[in-house]
Amino acid sequence: AVIVDGIIGGVGAVIGFAPQMAILFLFLSILEDCGYMVRIAFVMDRVFRYFGLSGKSFIPLLIGSGCGIPAIMASKTIEQDNDRRLTIMTATFIPCGAKLPVIALMGGVIAGETAGYAESSFIAPLMYFIGIVAVLVAAIILKKTKPFSGKPAPFVMELPAYHIPTVGNVLRSMWERGWSFIKKAGTIILLSTIVVWFTSFFGWVDGAFTMLDESQMDCSILANIGKAICWIFAPLGWGDWQATVAAVTGLVAKENIVATMGILYGSGDATVWQTLASSFTAVTGMSFLVFNLLCAPCFAAMGAIKREMNNAKWFWFAIGYECGFAYVIALMINYFGKLFTGALAGAGDIIGLIVAFLLLAALIYLLVRPYKESKKLGVKVKVTK
Repeated sequence: AVIVDGIIGGVGAVIGFAPQMAILFLFLSILEDCGYMVRIAFVMDRVFRYFGLSGKSFIPLLIGSGCGIPAIMASKTIEQDNDRRLTIMTATFIPCGAKLPVIALMGGVIAGETAGYAESSFIAPLMYFIGIVAVLVAAIILKKTKPFSGKPAPFVMELPAYHIPTVGNVLRSMWERGWSFIKKAGTIILLSTIVVWFTSFFGWVDGAFTMLDESQMDCSILANIGKAICWIFAPLGWGDWQATVAAVTGLVAKENIVATMGILYGSGDATVWQTLASSFTAVTGMSFLVFNLLCAPCFAAMGAIKREMNNAKWFWFAIGYECGFAYVIALMINYFGKLFTGALAGAGDIIGLIVAFLLLAALIYLLVRPYKESKKLGVKVKVTK
C-alpha cells in the first residue's frame, strides 16, 4: 500500500504535471529567445513601480500562473535584494495550475447546485483577480516597512533585436527548467506524500495502534492532529477537523485538498457534493478557498523559497507573512459575508465582526500611510559659494 499510494502516488503527482510544465517552459523559452519577454518587463516597469515592484517582477508573476516553483526561480533575474525578496513572497499569490482543481471543487459549493452557468463561471476569474490584487496590496504594505524601504532598482536591461528563436536554445532551456522542476519538486513531494499517507492510514482503534481503512479516517494520526488545531480556523468559518486536515495536506501539494476532501467527505450514503454543501455555506466556502489560494504554497515551492532566500530568517518571515495575510483576508470574508447575508448569530459573531472591522482599518492604514524612509530617499544638494 505504501508503494502504490505513497511512492507511486507521489512520483505520479510530479510526472503528471511534467507535460504541462514542459509546454509552459517551451513557450516561455520561445518568448525569451525571440526577445519579446524582455520588452514585456520593460513596458510593465512603469506600472509596477507604483506598487513598489520592479518591472522584472512581471515575469515571475506570469510564470506563477503555471507553477510557483519556476516563478520563484525566475526571480534570480532581479538584481536588487529587496525587490527579489518582495517578488518571491508575492509570486505564489497568483493561482497556479495545482490550485485549479480546488477552485473547481469549491466553486461548485459556492455557486450551489441550482446555480446557472453565469453564476458559477465568474468564480475562477474572480480567484485570479483576487490573486493579482493580493500581490499589489501585499507589495505596497511590505514596501512601506523598513526592511523593504527604498525605491526599486533602476531598470537596466539590454534589449536584444527581434529574431527567430533557434531550436537548440529553446529545447535546451526547456529541458533545463523541466529537469530542475522534476528533480527539486519531485523529491520533496515524494517524501511528504509518504508522510501524509502514513498519518492518514494509521491510528488508534480501541487503544491499539493499527492500520485503518477509509471508514476509520477519524481515528488516524492526521485526524487527531486536525482535531487539535481546528480551533485555529474556527474564526474563518470552517473549524471542523476535516477541512483543517484538507488545508494541512494542501501544504504538500494543493491538489491534495481535493483528494483529501473526497476521502473525508465521501464516506456514508451522501455524495461528496452533498456532504460539502451541508458543511460549507457560500461564505465559508469562499473563505476556505481564498485562504488556501493565498496561504503558504506547497512543500516544493517552500523549498524553492528557502533556496532562493538563502536565509532561514527570511524564509520563515515569507511563510509567516503569506499565512498571516491569508488568515486576515479569509477572516474578513467570513464575517463580512455573514453580515451581508444576515447570518450573524450570537455574541461570538459580533466580536468577530468587530475584529474584522479593526483588521480592515489596519489594512487600509498600512496601504495609505506615507513612506517612513521618504526623507532619506531624497537627493540632497549642497550649494557652496
